Amino acid sequence: MRKLKMGMVGGGQHAFIGAIHRIAANIDGLIELHCGAFSSNPETSKESGKELFLPESKCYGSYAEMFATESGLPKEQRMDFVTIVTPNFAHFAPAMMALEYGFHVVIDKPMTLSLGEAKQLQQKVKETGLILCLTHTYSGYPMVKQARKMVADNQFGKIRKVMVEYPQGWLSTLSESEGNKQALWRTDPSKSGISGCMGDIGTHAAQLAEYISGLKISKLCADINIVVEGRNLDDDGNVLLKFDNGANGILVASQIASGEENSLKIKIYGEKGGLEWHQMEPNTLLVKWSDAPAQIYRAGNGYLSNIATFNSRTPSGHPEGYLEAFANLYKNFALTLLSKSEGKEPTEEMLDFPNADDGVRGMAFIENVIASGKSDQKWFDFNI
Repeated sequence: MRKLKMGMVGGGQHAFIGAIHRIAANIDGLIELHCGAFSSNPETSKESGKELFLPESKCYGSYAEMFATESGLPKEQRMDFVTIVTPNFAHFAPAMMALEYGFHVVIDKPMTLSLGEAKQLQQKVKETGLILCLTHTYSGYPMVKQARKMVADNQFGKIRKVMVEYPQGWLSTLSESEGNKQALWRTDPSKSGISGCMGDIGTHAAQLAEYISGLKISKLCADINIVVEGRNLDDDGNVLLKFDNGANGILVASQIASGEENSLKIKIYGEKGGLEWHQMEPNTLLVKWSDAPAQIYRAGNGYLSNIATFNSRTPSGHPEGYLEAFANLYKNFALTLLSKSEGKEPTEEMLDFPNADDGVRGMAFIENVIASGKSDQKWFDFNI
């Protein structure tokens, strides 16, 4: 038994999400940062690695050099998997190369720049038998998993309505013209792809809706907007949804909702009742019944399901938030890898993390939403 060795592509000096990944991967003591190609600039990459106290030999100038060198080392000395934390346009090439060299992959969403790339990556995962984890963070929260389990156990009967909204306000001005690095690449079609807001946060909302409800989006009708003058990609949108069981829904995502922080919310209603969860109050799940008083479920309590408990670390009343939810993805991914390395079958709890199939659905959501938003046609089939 040993810690898994993680390589990293991207996430160097002044990067936001790279640090989040490193913290999350470290929380459960299953993973250690082993090496990295932290920037497309070789010198910046090596300086970033030194700041993270890596040996000089483990600070690579490029991901190609890292994969080639690490793959040539004895198994117990090389990295076990790579985490890719680059902007969208730089996801596909390193992920594909990692798989070709025999390394498992953790990758930020959206998985690729296009649906075609996502399908190629999905096929490569199937061919190699390697594991890909896609970091849809919000599916890692314990109370999200509790909600999913209650729906799966048919406690609410047939699901009829799904309402999910994700308002942010950080792009209420043209901050990409003011030197905001995060805004700059997220609003650049060459780096972000065909969508801004819907690719960045709309995909999170869509994945959460499907994850909790257990349903798949089958049709959609989108109103997509560029609200801030001079912006190149959508910063706001509203999407009507149809699901594969006949349920209907609505998804709202906006990054120009002035004053909002990260206010992701979801409500799901069935024949007998419904549930409500807010990302900014993550330890609480509100459950509503048509024939009984509403209930408040709280994280860390003994009445929760095994899957919620498996993804909790602290007693009730001790908040677990974004970092812990992120860490749950890494923990489950790591436990799956460790089980497979010992010739054991991973448990259902271990396998509970987004994968390449979710990545394909995310890219299909983006492409279908943008196509719908540009068309006068009312409903679009959710084509993959």
